[in-house]
Amino acid sequence: MVRLVIFALIVLALGYGFSWLADRPGDLSLVWEGELYQTKLIVAASILIAIVVAVMLAWGLIRLIWTSPHSVTRYFRARKRDRGYQALSTGLIAAGAGNALLARKMAARTRGLIRGDQEPLINLLEAQAALIEGKHDEARAKFEEMANDPETRELGLRGLYLEAKRLGATEAAQQYAEKAADKAPYLPWAAQATLENRSREGRWDDAIRLLDQQKAARVIEKDEANRLRAVLLTARAGDKLESDPTGARDDALNALKLSDDFVPAALIAAKALFREDKVRKAASTLEQTWKAAPHPEVGKAYVRARSGDTVLDRLKRAERLEAMRPNNVEALLISAQASLDAGDYGKARTKTEAAARADPREGAFLLMADIEEAETGDQGRIRHWMAQALRAPRDPAWVADGFVSDKWLPISPVTGKLDAFEWKSPFGQLEGPVEEGSTATVDTALRTLPPVREARPASPTVASPAADTSVIEIKPVVAKQAGAAAPSSAAPASDASKKPEPKPFFGGLPDDPGVRDTKIEPEPKTRLRLF
Repeated sequence: MVRLVIFALIVLALGYGFSWLADRPGDLSLVWEGELYQTKLIVAASILIAIVVAVMLAWGLIRLIWTSPHSVTRYFRARKRDRGYQALSTGLIAAGAGNALLARKMAARTRGLIRGDQEPLINLLEAQAALIEGKHDEARAKFEEMANDPETRELGLRGLYLEAKRLGATEAAQQYAEKAADKAPYLPWAAQATLENRSREGRWDDAIRLLDQQKAARVIEKDEANRLRAVLLTARAGDKLESDPTGARDDALNALKLSDDFVPAALIAAKALFREDKVRKAASTLEQTWKAAPHPEVGKAYVRARSGDTVLDRLKRAERLEAMRPNNVEALLISAQASLDAGDYGKARTKTEAAARADPREGAFLLMADIEEAETGDQGRIRHWMAQALRAPRDPAWVADGFVSDKWLPISPVTGKLDAFEWKSPFGQLEGPVEEGSTATVDTALRTLPPVREARPASPTVASPAADTSVIEIKPVVAKQAGAAAPSSAAPASDASKKPEPKPFFGGLPDDPGVRDTKIEPEPKTRLRLF
C-alpha cells in the first residue's frame, strides 16, 4: 500500500513538472567542442528523464545477472523448506490421529528436508511418534533434548512431567513442575501442580507467592484466586494457632475478608481471639459468619464461647443464633441441644421435631433419642428413635474425594487437590435415603412412637410353684449347725412368738453351707421364661 502511494506521488510530480515546463516555453542552447546544440526546454527534460530510466533499467539487468546464482539457490532452498514444513504438518496431524507409521515416515522426511537446529518441532514429532509406538525411553530422551533448548523448554518439561506421572514417580513430576513454574509461572499445569505440592509440604508462604504471580499474570480468575488465597491463609493460621495466636488471628481475619462465608477461617479466628481474651470480638466474628452461612461448628463455638457460662446462659446464646436465622435446621438443632442441657425437655422436643420436619437426617433423630433418655428413660422409645436415625440420611460432614473427615483440611488426602473439602452429606449410609417426604416421615415416626411405660419397682417376693411360668422360683437353702435339730413342719403357729435363739458373738452361719444332702433336702425347682 505504501509503495502504491509513493508511485502515485512520483507520477503526479512528473506530470506537474511537465505541465509547468509546457506553460513556460523556452530554448536550451549547448556549445560543445565548437558546435552549437539548441533544443526546446521540454525536449531536453524528456531526454534527461529517459536517460535516467535507461540507466536504472541497465543497472537492474546487470544486478539480476550478477545475483542469479544466489537467487536460484535461494529458490530451491525455499522450495525444499516448504516441502519440509508440509511433511512436518502432515506428520503432526498423523501423530494426533494416532497413525504411528505415517508420523514416523513424515518425521524422517522432515529431518531430511529441514535441519533439526532450524526447526525444534521435529523433536516433538519424533517424541509423539515414539509415544504412539510405546517407545517411552526414546520419547523421554526427546523431551529432555527439548527441555535443554530455550525455545522448547516448557514443552519438554511438560512431556517429562506427564511421563513421570504415568510411571508414578511423584517426586520427579513435582521437580519438573517446580522447574517449569519457576521459569514460567503463567503455565496453568505447572502452577497448579506446584501449588498443590507446596501446600502438601506445608510451604504456605511459597504457595501464596506463587498464587500471587498467577493472579498478576491473569492465569487464574480473580474470584478463584481470592478463594485459594483464603484457603492458604487459613491453613497457615491453623499451623500458627498454638505458637503464634496473634499471627493466626491476622491470617484468619484476612481470609475472611476474601471469603466472608469461609467457616474454617472463622473458627480459627475465634479460637485465636479466645486465647487473647477477646471474647466479644470473637463472638462478633462468629455472628457474621453465621449470618452468611449457618454452620453447626460455628454455632457450637458461639454457644460455648465462655467456659464459665451456665446452661441457661448457653441457651440464651443459642436462642440468639436462632433469632438471626429463624427456621434454619442448624439453628433449631443447636437451640434444641441447649434446651436439653438446660433441662427444658418440652422446648427441646418441639425444636427437634421442627428440625426433623425440615431435614429428616440422622442427627435430628439421635437428638430425639437423647431427649427420650433424659426425660423418660424408656428404652422402647429410645430404640424407636435410634431405628429412625439408622434409616435416615447421614449428617453433613467435611467430604473430599469420598473421604470423610471430622475436621476441615486444606488439601485432599486422596488426590492432594487444594480446597477439595466440601460440607455436604457423605455417601455410604447403611441404608438408602427414605423415599417418603420429610414431613410424612417425621409424622409417621411420631404416630408409631410407643407409649411411655410406667416404671415398676422390682419385687423380691418368691412365687409358688403354681404361679405363672414367667416367674423364677428359688427356695433358699439354710445350713444347719452341728447338733441342732431340724424344725418340725407341723410346728404350731405360736412358735413364731418365741424369742429367737441367741447367736454366738463371733458371727452367724458360715457363707458356705457345704454339700447339700438330697435325701433330706430335695433340689429346688426353678422355672425361667426367657421371652
